[in-house]
Amino acid sequence: MTDLLPASLKKMASAMQHPLYVVGGSVRDFLAGAPAGAADWDICSPAPEEEAEAAAAACEMQVNAVYRNTGTVKLTDADGTGYEFTRFRSDRYVRGLHTPAEIEFTDDIVRDARRRDFCANAIYYDISSETFRDPLGGIADVRAKTLRTVAPADKVFGEDGLRLVRLARLAAQTGFSPDAECLAGAKAHCALIRDIAPERVFHELELLLHADEKAGGAQGPYRGLHILKDTGVLKELLPELAAGDGMAQRADFHRYDVLEHSLRCVLYAPPSVRWAALLHDVGKPFCFERDGNFYAHAEEGARIAQDILTRLKAPKKLTERTAQLVLLHMRDLDMKMKESKVRRDILLHAPLLPELFALRQADYSACRDDCSPAPGVVKWQRILEAMYAEGVPFSAKDLAVRGSDLAALGLRGERIGETLEELLLYCAQDGARNTREHLIKHLEHTCKEIK
Repeated sequence: MTDLLPASLKKMASAMQHPLYVVGGSVRDFLAGAPAGAADWDICSPAPEEEAEAAAAACEMQVNAVYRNTGTVKLTDADGTGYEFTRFRSDRYVRGLHTPAEIEFTDDIVRDARRRDFCANAIYYDISSETFRDPLGGIADVRAKTLRTVAPADKVFGEDGLRLVRLARLAAQTGFSPDAECLAGAKAHCALIRDIAPERVFHELELLLHADEKAGGAQGPYRGLHILKDTGVLKELLPELAAGDGMAQRADFHRYDVLEHSLRCVLYAPPSVRWAALLHDVGKPFCFERDGNFYAHAEEGARIAQDILTRLKAPKKLTERTAQLVLLHMRDLDMKMKESKVRRDILLHAPLLPELFALRQADYSACRDDCSPAPGVVKWQRILEAMYAEGVPFSAKDLAVRGSDLAALGLRGERIGETLEELLLYCAQDGARNTREHLIKHLEHTCKEIK
């Protein structure tokens, strides 16, 4: 493993009196044969933080922050690689809360290991001696691809509710499977996730939904979501989504119930639309309870998806985009929409089309595990290609007239912008209309301000 370590980290280790260890995911992934390297490194030692600061400074590393109450030092080397040093310690928690209530520093590596979450994450690599230390049998767990808690699962999950989501996220990213005690402990304490800050929960869910970028493989996000479901954590976090569990759908279209279909939609979706895939049918349980059917579930789902992501304090852009995709995912599902209306929709939502097509394809595939092209997507793509071939303008700058032309015709203020938008929709039906002469003549016949 020493060949993977940055030179600055090895230099820092040689400058310290106490052993300096790499710990956590980078060690686990190396032993699992996962892709090499890490963007940031977790390092630790029985040494006080002052010793780590001094060694880092001697190696010309930058000290970005020091938290003496937790024995933590955040560092950056000249290449921009980040390191988080933590002094060996033992933590005591108030039930469920992520932040330790009491911290006791120690020289005992076993006590330090016991404060962590899973044995596979509690393997230490001594940088200077180039040896592994494995106080809790984590190496065997890595070989067996098992997630086992560092102490009784009841204690580990009862201490820190964030570990409930970390379990699913790590299983998704690594391809490891939680053992029976681990799953039972998470299930028993699933309600503690309510005590965790929504920003932290969103961060873990975001990582889970992109877990296929790690060693867990293409099934990673789907597996992680099923662990959240099986432990009851999904019901605590996203009750609106979990309400679809066991809710049957039309058998001629769907092989799975509402929730399973949503999870499988994530399986078939590209990374850019994972949140929309997860939440695209979140309106169905609400509509069924209210009306006894799924009508208007796209409209209600858009509202609910926005509520969920706002509750999780997700980025505003992601929240708005996801809600819009949920709203649009049922458009022309029965393939009966006239081409004129499809063209209008394509123009109005042009920036969103790649993601909308990806979501609709994933939705189609998730119905019956059918990866053939979704007929609705094929239809809209055909019409879009025809619009491109015709030279249909997709923005005001592509129109053959400018705002100055409209002002010369007598239009003023906001009416100029409104008219440009009207002309875009007019040209969407036939790109040949986009000539200056044609558009001005059209306005002279249709715009009351010009008559």
